[in-house]
Amino acid sequence: MMTETAPALRIGVAGLGTVGAGVLKILAAHGPRLSTHAGRPLVLTAVSARNRAKDRGVDISQFEWEDDPVALARRDDIDLLIEVIGGSNGPAKAAAEAALARGAHVVTANKALLAAHGGALAEMAEEKRAGLRFEAAVAGGVPIVKALSDSLAANAISRVYGVLNGTCNFILTEMERTGRDYQDVLAEAQSLGYAEADPTADVGGWDAAHKLALLSTLAFGASVDLDGVSVEGIERISESDIRFAAELGYRIKLIATASRDGGQTLQQVAPCLIPAESAIGGLDGVMNAVVCEGDFVGQTVFEGPGAGEGPTASAIVADVLELARNGAQPVFGQPIQRLTPLRRMPPENVSAPYYVRLKLVDRPGALAEVTGILGGTDISIHQMRQIGGTPDPASVVIITHEARDGDLRSAVAKITNLEVSLAPPMALRIERA
Repeated sequence: MMTETAPALRIGVAGLGTVGAGVLKILAAHGPRLSTHAGRPLVLTAVSARNRAKDRGVDISQFEWEDDPVALARRDDIDLLIEVIGGSNGPAKAAAEAALARGAHVVTANKALLAAHGGALAEMAEEKRAGLRFEAAVAGGVPIVKALSDSLAANAISRVYGVLNGTCNFILTEMERTGRDYQDVLAEAQSLGYAEADPTADVGGWDAAHKLALLSTLAFGASVDLDGVSVEGIERISESDIRFAAELGYRIKLIATASRDGGQTLQQVAPCLIPAESAIGGLDGVMNAVVCEGDFVGQTVFEGPGAGEGPTASAIVADVLELARNGAQPVFGQPIQRLTPLRRMPPENVSAPYYVRLKLVDRPGALAEVTGILGGTDISIHQMRQIGGTPDPASVVIITHEARDGDLRSAVAKITNLEVSLAPPMALRIERA
């Protein structure tokens, strides 16, 4: 309940794109109710963006205006800065630093900024006793940051994995649904606004990598280690791979996974086969989902919209409420000084079953050359089949038993160099659900 003596929390918004405008709409629609929930008035004081005259579908004339987001962050009538500019450096970083330097809270949806500079920003926030919250940065409207920081804190987390990029999930879902190829569906995603004109960060896996680096820190109490994330995108996935996977009972998803074993942590973003009947396997369209595995709670699944105006703005406002109620808390769930450097698990030492698609010359002995290489590299075959309906009778799909990643890569390199190999093999890890 709001008391008469509770001071207002004065808010500035830096960036009035889709998400920033969404925040203004939520505050306009639900301001009095949100202030009651917060226990103090929430007052939007000033805003900043590149173009003051742009129509954003919300009235900004009642707010003070700053052309420079850093000037906004330095205003003495701003207690909390919402940063939705984007980018790992430049104005976003400068504005966040300016706010924290004078002890103002910061709420951000900027995963690139935090993946690159999260440790330094957290140190500054905790030194100044300011809050830095980022629920919207990891999975949009999915409340996974609070879950790992608070709700699952009683558990030792062994594994966090899921689909963290809605653009890739939309593309793979549409390829499966329509039988169209990657480039065609990518163009549609761009036309619908799901993918940028330069989609590299999304389809190349880097957007998911930024988010995974933050999840690893929350899950394992380790310093943010973006450089330790192994990254592969979906550009090489073909309609044939999606069809073959479906006939084997799998779907292909871009999976971000962080797992800990013996004090070492694997961070990996890559397209994988995952059982179609699993929680992640059933995910369609632009949705995100995160699975957490804890020693006491077992497996928990968090699913919801991972991007867009409404879900992302909703997560930002939730962070504002949390800061209004409880003030500054450790940024990554525990004081920054207690975070330990992450000990990386070399990806080549990880074992898993693999899907391998081969395109071979159709002649006697061709397949024997391949199986000889696999056997000589300590890789055993679980299934091998020619998928029905393929137009090329020389296409063969192999499912291996568990194999070391390093051995699998070595075998693929040798098969690529065979005269009977018509194209480099496609190898995808099979992820356990």
